[in-house]
Amino acid sequence: MDTDAARELVDVLDDAGRVIGIATRQEMRHRRLPHRCVYLLVFSPRGELFVHLRTPTKDVYPAHWDVTVGGVLAAGEAFAAGAVREGREELGVELTPEPLFPFRYADPLTVVHGMVYRAVHSGPFRLQTEEIVEGAFVTVDEVLSRTTREPFCPDGLAVLAEYRSRFGNGP
Repeated sequence: MDTDAARELVDVLDDAGRVIGIATRQEMRHRRLPHRCVYLLVFSPRGELFVHLRTPTKDVYPAHWDVTVGGVLAAGEAFAAGAVREGREELGVELTPEPLFPFRYADPLTVVHGMVYRAVHSGPFRLQTEEIVEGAFVTVDEVLSRTTREPFCPDGLAVLAEYRSRFGNGP
């Protein structure tokens, strides 16, 4: 993790998702502290989902494919503001994220209280080179096929599974 990101301040949460403190991002990762993040499913107007390959320097799930754009919220940052910021930072465009559902996720690396958003955009994108190696729009069926042979972020796949159970495969 680069030193600027390591020093970013994030809210630490209790089991109910209430803020109980603030920590650096580095401490949050090191101690696996519960924190807030946003997940954006970005679809093309044709219904294809944007997937991207994370850089090998990411602090969690490096060099994994991801089906969501998004990330950790700064201390005090609202979910909606974080969703717009993440779209701007990672894709280089202004998105109009639609809030869908709250999402909790935990594994041996992370504990997240998140919010899932959906956006439709046709690109082109100006990918943030510090975070994204490459990306493309693909069908949801293609994503599911690729998960059997390529590493994908497990939290993003869990978001996609919940999305599909609620809305099907399209935007």
